[in-house]
Amino acid sequence: MLQIAICDDEQFYREKIQTLLEKYLEKRELPYELHLFVSGEAFLEQCKNHVKFDIVFLDISMEEIDGIQTAQRIRSFHSDTYIVFVTAFMDYALEGYKVNAVRYLMKDTLDLAMEECMAAILQKMQIAQVTFTFLEGEKKLYTDNILYVESRGHKSIFHYMEEGAVTYQIYDKLDNVERKLEGCHFLRIHKSFLVNMKHIRKVSNYMAYLDTGEELPIPRLRFQTVKEAFVDYKGAL
Repeated sequence: MLQIAICDDEQFYREKIQTLLEKYLEKRELPYELHLFVSGEAFLEQCKNHVKFDIVFLDISMEEIDGIQTAQRIRSFHSDTYIVFVTAFMDYALEGYKVNAVRYLMKDTLDLAMEECMAAILQKMQIAQVTFTFLEGEKKLYTDNILYVESRGHKSIFHYMEEGAVTYQIYDKLDNVERKLEGCHFLRIHKSFLVNMKHIRKVSNYMAYLDTGEELPIPRLRFQTVKEAFVDYKGAL
């Protein structure tokens, strides 16, 4: 699920960006959560907000802590967040490059620019879809939203995020599912578990700790290989 923040001290533009994003994401059936903030201080007051979001839309000209300062704080945590500056002026381009902003959107052309902006970000995020024929019928899944796939008996159970956690079942071996998801950053941590590394928070004590709070076991003989693969993945981001 995409986590997106909108930080602007003008209510009109907060709501305008929100409306444009909702229209874009719902048209493409992309699950998301939008969080609105009235200032840089409000955004930064919780440390988790420095790294929580996939995409942050920042108004540059805010009082107290402006958009550039907020972006610098985000980047100080080595976040891979995609930062989009929203501005009425183009006077801050150099500062934007310093914090690796992915786009500048002019406030008077938001309607025209939002779709291209989001398409470019989603392409960079490599949001991919795969199609499986489940017991519930054929369905396209966004690979980023697959938490993990579990082998249970003769079935593979997909644990998937939509509005909440759901499961889909298929009569197929986990080996076949793994081949179909090759190249999408899935890791076989156990003969019965294929896990999306995007959702692994840490690997320790022979467990994979997911960002959902779930804990999945890793056999001792496989642990070092799993840990090294996860470290390589995090280092490549």
